[in-house]
Formats: sequence, structure tokens, C-alpha cells
Amino acid sequence: MLLAPDRFAGALSAARVAGHLAAGLGRVRPDVPLVALPVADGGDGTAEAAIAAGWRRVEVRVCGPTGRPVTAALAVRGDTALVEMAEASGARRVPDGRPQPLTATSAGTGQLLVHAVRMGARRIVLGLGGAAGADGGAGMVQGMGGRLLDALGNDLPPGGAALRALHALDLRGLPDLSGVRVVIAGDAGGPLLGRAGVAAAGHRSGGGREEARLLDAGLRRWADLAEAASRRAARDLAGAGAAGGVGFAALAFLGATVEPGTPFLLDLLGFTEKARGARLVVTGEATLDAASLRGGTPAGVARAAARAGAQVVAVACRRGLTGEQLRRARIQAVYALEDIERDPARRTRRAGSLLEELTVAIAAEWLPPAPAGR
Repeated sequence: MLLAPDRFAGALSAARVAGHLAAGLGRVRPDVPLVALPVADGGDGTAEAAIAAGWRRVEVRVCGPTGRPVTAALAVRGDTALVEMAEASGARRVPDGRPQPLTATSAGTGQLLVHAVRMGARRIVLGLGGAAGADGGAGMVQGMGGRLLDALGNDLPPGGAALRALHALDLRGLPDLSGVRVVIAGDAGGPLLGRAGVAAAGHRSGGGREEARLLDAGLRRWADLAEAASRRAARDLAGAGAAGGVGFAALAFLGATVEPGTPFLLDLLGFTEKARGARLVVTGEATLDAASLRGGTPAGVARAAARAGAQVVAVACRRGLTGEQLRRARIQAVYALEDIERDPARRTRRAGSLLEELTVAIAAEWLPPAPAGR
């Protein structure tokens, strides 16, 4: 059996979800071989998923989104490095966990990229998602050694709002990336600017109108100068708006290409090989609903598992899919924590033990009885 869940946001990492599933199934059916392969879509937990799959963990002290140092991990295998933006510049690195679109910086992500290059990486997978800020990747460029200057030649302060005062770029400090391929893995997102852009998305998510105006003005100024300096028109490309616009800077300055997060990462983690011959694949995420079918990890796992000839069931905190939707997604059944714990706070607090309880039903319904005498 292959255990390939994503994280339960706000409760458990993907590795811990897989661990609790393994613990429960190990007690119920100790005769069934289990393989744990936590998965991710490029956002929070992507580096940890790679490390759990056998990649080497490398820790680096970098600038966090508020300017305070944080210890961030990247995953390395051969000449490939996986850099997860959220490790250095994610909202979970902000003390209260709330995004700070006007002031947060992506500088730590740039520092992780430089470290990967210095280690000899020839391919860098940049996982995008869960950004704390919306600086269009300007901080990432600063973290890589570039300078963003105002009209007096002073370095700009961090954050998307400060970009309104951007006057010139000094890119002489950027590392040589010739021969290094950068791949963006994650939610492609929309363009950098406009009604589907970064500032508009923040406004739709609850940001103020004035905040959105300031941010859009800064990002527009940044896009003008960045595209002139890089000689790449990137603002309207798919992926430019990902992770507060970090995708834009990766496209413009790193020559990055974009790959769909889940399928690309499943291939990177060797999912097909591990699923081949599996009796059952168990996947899942916190909320399994219609959004999960639009590029979500469980849907991607189910498609890959079907190609390998394996059946799929899912676990979740909450579910909101009809039987027909599940059938089309090639998921045979969903087991939800809400079925055995209705209180959301207790469900989050006891997510691990509740998952282990669910394994009793999974084993009873999907695993044939053990041979007599065992």
C-alpha cells in the first residue's frame, strides 16, 4: 500500500499525515507492506516531501519575510535542488501567520537560490505558494545580490509598496546562472498586474482598496524596469502572479519555465515507480472539495495512480464532493475526520489520532482479509 497524502493545512504536515496513517494501518493490518511518500504541489511542505522521499536536507540561515533571520531547508538530489519559497518567505514565517503584502520581502528565497547555485545545482525546482508578501519577486532579486535603487541612489526598503519609488536596478551582483535550468512548480496563477493580478487578488481576499492601489502601482513600476533590464516581457505570462509575483521575477531574471505543480513533483519524487503494483493508494488533504479537482494534489495522485493500475481512496478533515465528482476524479472513497469529530477545534487538535481511527474503516473496506493462520 502506498501512502501519498498532502498536508492537512493548519493541523499536520504531509509527513505527519502519512505517519499517522502508517501507525493506524500497522496496528490493524501489520501484514500489509506500507510505503510512505508524502507529496505536495509546490507550496508549503514541498521541501519536506522531497526530504521524506530520500532527498538530502540542507539548512540555510536566510532573511525571513519580516527581515528577521530564519533557518530554511532546501532539498538536494544529485545536481537538482528543490527550493521552496514558503520555507524562507512564506506566511508561516510571519509571527501571526498573516500575509503582509505591502512590506514582506522574498529576499530569503533569493538567498536560497544563490546557495543552491554555489552547491553546484544545475537544475533548480522553485516551489511557489503560501507567500507572506507581494513584492513581485523584487526581494528575491535583492536576496540574489541585485540592488533596487531610488532616485537618490539609495536601496529601497522591502515590500511591494516601496516599489513605487523604484528608479533604477543594479544587477551586477547577480550570480552567473548560465547552464542552470530553473523550473517553477506550483499553482501557475495569473498575470502580475490587472484584474487577475496580484494586487487585485489580495483585494478580493480581504485587502483594502487603498492597499491594492499602492501595491498595483509599485508592481507596475517594478514590471516596467525589470522587463527593461532583463529584456524579457514576463508580466502577462502564466505563472507571473504566483506567490505574490515571485513567479514574475523568476520568469524575467532566471529564465524559468513553468510546470504544473502536482504532476511535475510526483514525477520528481518517483511516484509512478512506487505506485506500480500497489494494492491501494491513500492520498488526501485538509479539505477535499471542488477546488481539489482543479490542480489539487489528491486529484493529481489519483490520475497518476490510475495510470499505474492502483485504486485510490482519500482522507480529509472535511469533504464536499459528490459521488459523481469522486468517480470522475478516479477516487473510490473519502474518509473524513468530520465523520467522527464534528467540532472543528477538536478535529484540528486531534487530527493525528482521528486519522489513525479512520484506518480501521479503510482496512476493513479495501484490504482483503489476511490469510488464515497469520
